[in-house]
Formats: sequence, C-alpha cells, structure tokens
Amino acid sequence: MEILWVLIALVMLSFVLLPVLRRRRGAVGLVTPDHPDAADPANYGFIPTEELDIRLPGPDQDLLDVLDVVQRTQDYRAAQQLLAGTEAEGELRWQRVQAFAGAASLELQQRPGGADGAPGGQWLRAWRAEAPKDAGGAAVHAEFLVQQAWRTAAPGTDEFRIIMEEAKAACGEAALLAPGDPIPYIVELSVARGLGYEHKDFEQLWLKILDRAPNHMGAHLAALHYWCEKWHGSKQLAYSFAESAAARAPEGSLLAAMPLFAVFEHLPEVNLVSGFYQSEVVTKAIHGALHAVHSARPDDPMLAHVRHMLVFFLVRSERWAEAMSQLIHVDGHVGALPWTLSQDPAAEFAVYRALAVAGYEANGGSPATLPH
Repeated sequence: MEILWVLIALVMLSFVLLPVLRRRRGAVGLVTPDHPDAADPANYGFIPTEELDIRLPGPDQDLLDVLDVVQRTQDYRAAQQLLAGTEAEGELRWQRVQAFAGAASLELQQRPGGADGAPGGQWLRAWRAEAPKDAGGAAVHAEFLVQQAWRTAAPGTDEFRIIMEEAKAACGEAALLAPGDPIPYIVELSVARGLGYEHKDFEQLWLKILDRAPNHMGAHLAALHYWCEKWHGSKQLAYSFAESAAARAPEGSLLAAMPLFAVFEHLPEVNLVSGFYQSEVVTKAIHGALHAVHSARPDDPMLAHVRHMLVFFLVRSERWAEAMSQLIHVDGHVGALPWTLSQDPAAEFAVYRALAVAGYEANGGSPATLPH
C-alpha cells in the first residue's frame, strides 16, 4: 500500500497539470546562505522529512478515506458516491477523478494479472460494467486510459496512439453522460497533447471548456502543457497563453499565477542565465502568484499547488521570509510540482525547506519572528 501511494504522488497530477515530467528542475547550483544543515526546520514546527505526505498537494481526507476503502474492498461504490457529491465544475472533482484513475492505473501496473490472479484495478472495471450511465465512472475511465497511454507506451508509437484514440472515445462518452461537466473535455486536453491536435481542433475543445468552467485552473495548466509540447516548447506561445489567462482572471482566481507555471515550464532553457531568478520576468510572475494566493479562497483546491511552486521560486530568488510564509501553509503535504519531478519528492521538498530556514536565519529570522 505504501508503494502504491508513492507512485500515486509521482503520477496523479503529472499527466495533466503540468508539463515535461521527464525533465527535472532540481536544486543543482542553488546559491545558499549556508549549508542547509546549519538550521533545523524542526525548530519551526515543520514535519520531519520521513513523515511528509507525498500523496496529495494538500489535505483531502475524504478522498484518502475513500481510496482506502475502495482499494481494500475492491468496491467502487464509495468512489461513486464521493464524486456524485462533488461539484462538477470545481477543481476538487477534477483532482479526485485524477486520483481514482491514478490508483486504478497503478494497481494494474503492480498486478497485471495472468497466472497469478486477477489484474489490479478491478473495481474500476466493475464500476463501468455495473453503472455504465454513471458520469463519474465514465470520467475516471477516460482519465485512466490517458494515464495508461502516457505510462505504458512511448509517444508516437502505434500502441500509444491506439490507447489515446480509445481515451478520446471514452471522453466523448463521458461528455454525453454529463453535458455540462467540463471534466471529460479537460481529460481530452491530454489526448490533444498526445495525438497532436491541430490548432483549430484544440480551439474547438478549449471553447467547450471555457463555456462550462472558464476559470478552471487545472484546465489551464493542462492547456499550457499542450501549447508547450505541440509547438516544440515555444516560450512566447506559452507565455502569451498564461499571461492572457492571468489578465482576464477574476478577483480571487488563482489564474493570476499562470505565468509562474509558464516560467517553470521553460526553466531548462534559461536556468543557467546569471541572475535569472531575480530577473523581471520571474519577479513579475512571482508577484502575480503572490497576489493570487493572497486573494484566493482559503479552501481553493488549487491553492496548495501555487504555494508549492512559490516555495521553489522564492527560495531560488533568495526571498527567504516570503518562502517561509508559504512553507507554513503547505508543510506536511508534498504531492505537487515541482517536487513530484524528483524520484524522492519528500527529500526534494526538504532541501528547499532547509534552504529557506537557513536563509531566513542568516538574515536575522528566528522561530519567534516566523511570518504568518
């Protein structure tokens, strides 16, 4: 079970939320005020590295409880009920669909079946067979196929295309079952990336999402990934898309943080530039993300994602106090970008956390002055 949760953390948000999972933006070359061991994060009440929860970016106890029941009993009905009671247009439902699909996919990888017994993920098969008109099950199945394609086949191969075409058909079926639900179309954004939709086809798909959930952060992050991959990582197209989303974001929307994710997408091209993290483009993106965080609802499901990304950039920018301010909100859960690009997300997060503490103390900070 522990191995399964580790894999879920590495996969769940990676396939849709953000791009280029096969490239790691690590802590190599960080300019630090001192060695990370110079200060002890425990003095600030931070969770020990070995206790960091890598399953999710932030707490969702209902989801964790249901996943435990489903995987222990192989009965899908708890998952069905949870999705049925989760707002269709919201970010939380999308994250839960990803989580259920990821759990089924990873179960299948661990237990492919054959002579040793039935394959893993049987509860999802039962869900689709016994409740074929259930929109939640259809959406989870479509996302399951997308994750299977990205995880089991090489892009560009016949096998990859076959699975993606099946996922596309599953998205269409899920959309018919819930015409107002944006999730089947958000799932299809990964299909668009995998199959290389032409611009006009992508635009038609994107308009369907905007009609249903125009401010859906998860959808925008998935679309950003399409732009980056389809157009060979063009910085200008990605930035234009992200800046357009930020410009039309209503007050309280985390879409204002989109440019920061666009910058992160292109770090491999620029991270050797001297002073990049103090540059205007990064400073502006950080400012937008900080404004978004301060304006967002405290219970916004995407808030933790933005805070984790801010920790990365604030530490790299040597803005120690601001990094600490974000850390006190997300410490304990590390199942988010950029940490999930590492083989050991908890250790990666712990390095940045220790750097933030060391930098904070090197500039006169202490547990007594910890920002809130």
